[in-house]
Amino acid sequence: MDLVDLMVEKRFFGQEFLTWLWWKSEERGGTISVKNIGDIAISFEKHMLLESGEGESSEKLICSGLQTELREARTGLFVGKKLEQARIVLTLDSYEYSFTLSGSLMEFRNVKLPKTDESEKDAVQSGEEVEGNILERAYLFENLLKIIRALFAHFLEIRIGEAWPEQVLAIRHWVAKNASA
Repeated sequence: MDLVDLMVEKRFFGQEFLTWLWWKSEERGGTISVKNIGDIAISFEKHMLLESGEGESSEKLICSGLQTELREARTGLFVGKKLEQARIVLTLDSYEYSFTLSGSLMEFRNVKLPKTDESEKDAVQSGEEVEGNILERAYLFENLLKIIRALFAHFLEIRIGEAWPEQVLAIRHWVAKNASA
């Protein structure tokens, strides 16, 4: 089996991760506690892409709007579509990240890094200041990757553990309750 076939076969992990993350973001007031990281505030907003089927029989459902208006996305989950892409706002300590995450490839798009004191200055910068800003932005992006890796590792621990069937039932209940609301 080549790499592309393996990626296609295992894409459901990323889709399940996004669905689980959406559920977790609403389960505990938007906060997920992850070891070695702390409490992470997560909210889903404005844009979601759901898919079902493969090849020529595939269907896509794009949902956009305010957080409370994502009823179509919830209904899509209810009828068996898979969450493939979502716009997420993630906050850890005083840092707020905004990005779109694709589930099947765990691909980041439209990443908006936290504002810092230096990034808000409009002044002309010296070479050292520019270099410092670049290094700071690299650190912030690396921190975002670290947070997502920790969330995914947390998800995988649950996914392969004994608690997964219980969480699947809770997610199904959440989907059914919110699809009919």
